[in-house]
Amino acid sequence: MSGDESQQKRALRAELRGRRRTLTSSERESATTKLTQNLVDLVSDFDAKSITAYLPAQDEPNVRPFLDWASQEGIRVLLPVSRDDGLLDWVVETEEEQTGLHGMPEPVGELLGPIAINDVDLILVPAAAVDKTGMRLGWGRGYFDRTLGSMDRCPPVYAVIFDNELLDKVPAELHDKKVNGVVTPSAITVLPIPTV
Repeated sequence: MSGDESQQKRALRAELRGRRRTLTSSERESATTKLTQNLVDLVSDFDAKSITAYLPAQDEPNVRPFLDWASQEGIRVLLPVSRDDGLLDWVVETEEEQTGLHGMPEPVGELLGPIAINDVDLILVPAAAVDKTGMRLGWGRGYFDRTLGSMDRCPPVYAVIFDNELLDKVPAELHDKKVNGVVTPSAITVLPIPTV
């Protein structure tokens, strides 16, 4: 790992985390309402019957109303559980949750194994930021990069971020994986965005 990229990533993550913490409750509520509609539209556009998502941490965009919608629509939602070996396990969405290995909310239920993700139509992932080429900056543990890198046939992958987190460029290393698009409160954006 190049120390320069690693340092740039740490600095950018700290800046983005700070920005998220300054959002007011009304800004968060507005973002949640708009984000929920865009996620519903994305799932409908793909006619997805099975997806992966995640339980958001405190500062992340709130996808819980979307998860409620998906459940009501009968969409199968797999949620990740962090494992000691750096891989993600998967659980079908349940009402019960706990705090996982890294302090993140995680579902409680039957563990389906890392390859359960291979059968979904759409993957929704958290991110700190994404750039216009589709490069995703995660929060530094590498779980999603390892998961996406291990898939034989990967369905479309969309990161869920706030509007100001779609950047011109994010620092990247060899193991980092790109996404096909982002969902923000204001738009669904397919990536890469062509340069003019």
